[in-house]
Amino acid sequence: MMEGRVVAAHGRQYLVELADGTLLPCFTRGKRSDVACGDRVDIMRSSDDQGVIEAIQPRTSLLYRSNEAKQKLIAANVDQLVIVVATEPAFSDDLITRALLAAESEEIEPLIVLNKCDLIDKLPAARARLQMFAKLGYRIVELSALEHAEDLRPELYGVTSVLVGQSGMGKSTLVNALVPEANAATREISQALDSGKHTTTHATLYHLDADSELIDSPGLQEFGLGHLDRQEIEHAFREFRAYLGQCRFRDCRHNQEPDCALIAAVNAGDIDEKRFNAYHRIIGTQRDRKSTRLNSSHDQIS
Repeated sequence: MMEGRVVAAHGRQYLVELADGTLLPCFTRGKRSDVACGDRVDIMRSSDDQGVIEAIQPRTSLLYRSNEAKQKLIAANVDQLVIVVATEPAFSDDLITRALLAAESEEIEPLIVLNKCDLIDKLPAARARLQMFAKLGYRIVELSALEHAEDLRPELYGVTSVLVGQSGMGKSTLVNALVPEANAATREISQALDSGKHTTTHATLYHLDADSELIDSPGLQEFGLGHLDRQEIEHAFREFRAYLGQCRFRDCRHNQEPDCALIAAVNAGDIDEKRFNAYHRIIGTQRDRKSTRLNSSHDQIS
């Protein structure tokens, strides 16, 4: 039995880095796999150039998204989530909020990167949209990946970070600027996994230095939180925490109930109304999906 670190994940096929730096293509047993990029695993060689993942070692964190049908693992054992947005094309406030909630639920430190700040005419509007998050204490770094990607490097030092973002935000440009050998590493991974053009669809871990790692993940357009219940979502809104448990009713839905501490905080201006509305949209989505699953099961029974 050997130990290794998963540095690329594509379907049920993984590339595991051994202690001596060797990259070994590995598979899992069975049809279902819960292995993520960044996982530390126990493996057995099945041949000279291939191995089998026998076990996943305990994780410090797991970032993933989910909906009513499935879950998508993004990265494991990460310390920091770097959400990349840009002055153009337009970014989704909802996706940022959901990614922040996923990070908060796993106690992963979030960082928002505003890219393409060289587009001066687009910068004020993008800054204004991010003010809501800045007021909550979320760190925001402004840069241009084409010219000043190095501005991000100090924020990545000494931790394992994972990049997420919508397509078109310049995430790949940022990775290539920070990791000059990224394209070569991607080709090596592609050759090892024989995955060809699919290399852009899986998460990849890069070593920035001896103490810092960066995991690049595929571009995404939504961030489902189906794995979180209402109480977990409430707690993931960091500005809600001081008021939770102070409502008149223990099972308060923070909708129209009397003496709701959250509604009072919104009315007093202590909680941003946009964030409060985002909370209800997310909770409504969770409820609708659960209702759909329940109705579907009733249809199957009948």
